[in-house]
Amino acid sequence: MLIAENLVELPEDFASDADLFAAGLDSMAIMQLLLLLEEQSGVKIPMGEVTGENFGSTGAIARLVTAKSGAREGGE
Repeated sequence: MLIAENLVELPEDFASDADLFAAGLDSMAIMQLLLLLEEQSGVKIPMGEVTGENFGSTGAIARLVTAKSGAREGGE
């Protein structure tokens, strides 16, 4: 898991809907995560979409990246 490997120590059984902020994700880690996501998936996430809703769980981040990947492939 990209987040656990690079930004926040998460237990192996960390659920995809568990609260990342309660686990220690902070604004500095989010900035690092944005860079890692762009580097590893080619997806650029605008700052306006960096919200608690979009970054509150690994599942929310995965959905956002998937949506952005589809938009990018669609020519947007």
